[in-house]
Amino acid sequence: MTAERRAVHLTVVGDTLLDRDVLGAAQRVSPEAPVVVVGDLRRELSPGGAGLTAMLAAREGHRVTLVTALARDDEAREVLAALCAAGVAVVDLGAAGRTPVKTRVRAGDQTVVMLDEAEPPAVPGPLPEAGRVALRSAQAVLVSDYGRGVAAADDVRGAVGAVVGRLPVVWDPHPRGPAPVEGLTVVTPNSREAAHFAPGGETDLAGDTARGRWLRQRWGVGYVAVTRGADGAVLVGDDQVPPLVIPPPEAVRGDVRGAGDRLAATTAARLGSGATVSAALAEGVNAATAHVAGREAARVWTHGPAEAMALADRVRRAGGTVVATGGCFDLLHRGHILLLEHARRLGDCLIVCLNSDASVRRRKGEGRPLVTEEDRAAVLRALACVDAVATFEEDTPVEILSRLRPDIWVKGGDYAIGDLAELGVVEGSGGHVVLVPYLDGRSTTSLIERAVRGR
Repeated sequence: MTAERRAVHLTVVGDTLLDRDVLGAAQRVSPEAPVVVVGDLRRELSPGGAGLTAMLAAREGHRVTLVTALARDDEAREVLAALCAAGVAVVDLGAAGRTPVKTRVRAGDQTVVMLDEAEPPAVPGPLPEAGRVALRSAQAVLVSDYGRGVAAADDVRGAVGAVVGRLPVVWDPHPRGPAPVEGLTVVTPNSREAAHFAPGGETDLAGDTARGRWLRQRWGVGYVAVTRGADGAVLVGDDQVPPLVIPPPEAVRGDVRGAGDRLAATTAARLGSGATVSAALAEGVNAATAHVAGREAARVWTHGPAEAMALADRVRRAGGTVVATGGCFDLLHRGHILLLEHARRLGDCLIVCLNSDASVRRRKGEGRPLVTEEDRAAVLRALACVDAVATFEEDTPVEILSRLRPDIWVKGGDYAIGDLAELGVVEGSGGHVVLVPYLDGRSTTSLIERAVRGR
């Protein structure tokens, strides 16, 4: 049985930076030098480093406390305001000097130049009692080290070490940072970082695996997960067990900033909810992939409506047709596949509104569903004809349809249109309901009855 997917109290420990993006459009090549001239500028500020990690976890619905060291300047005040607005509780150790600032100038989707404004790492102040309480009371801890001193502080390391063995601790290392404390659950270096810390050859799968095994012994930790960008991750534990290779769910292109933070935050949170290391890391890889693709993490965590709503808005803005259908989809069969393929051909995207486990149970009785909503959603998302899945808790999809506002709502031909509770809400928002042919003799109920009879 998989661990329940739920919000947890996650304490993030590490260095916070300020990320400044200067966004614009490439207008021409300068006559003074072979460089792009970027115009129509706008500026965006956001927390970086461990601050970004904490914000990403908070957006996934977790209760997040960030133990960090902030300077006493305007940039730090910007960072603190953004963290508080995101619902992140901050325990500040205090730091001398200026806030490290990383600036990226981007023309469209392309980064033109990156600027790093950072003084030498400052010695953070002592860990206050609130930081120790945040560590002791958490369900999981993530050390997000950016090599600026927080993870190297003796009292911070001692407080983290005090919870090792009582709760899961994930350590995301940095080449300028210290070695992780001993005995923690999993360390998540990327290929470049692993190559910095450990001897070895190529940064291919074999090399990453060998370095992961070497680092596990050197650091005295339970697991090392070497993250490999577009190739996912490789997890190594007991030397007698083959490595676990976790590929991404799909090939995507996009802005990779924060992908490693998303992976580490999701992995730590899932460990906090009781998942195994392998299952938690797989969720982390999925979340990082969705992050790079520019999608919300709701797909990975709750199969909620956020991604579906965003997809519907994009398709409508482009002048396309939004198609939706719904159901329990317990024990997916050929009739379901034909329904979904037919529905997808009616427009430019297909969103499946999926009854939650509780909703199926109320409709079908005890013993149903046979397949959990997590697995049902994963199978549906794997189909080429399905663009998004949104799970709903109610008995009917009326509420979610009022927000989704599809142009076309599709049901199988075994329904009478007049009997559909969702007819009014779909037509009321300007859409229409259609029936598609139903493949006779295929149903989940008949499959279950045949299985019980043994034929």
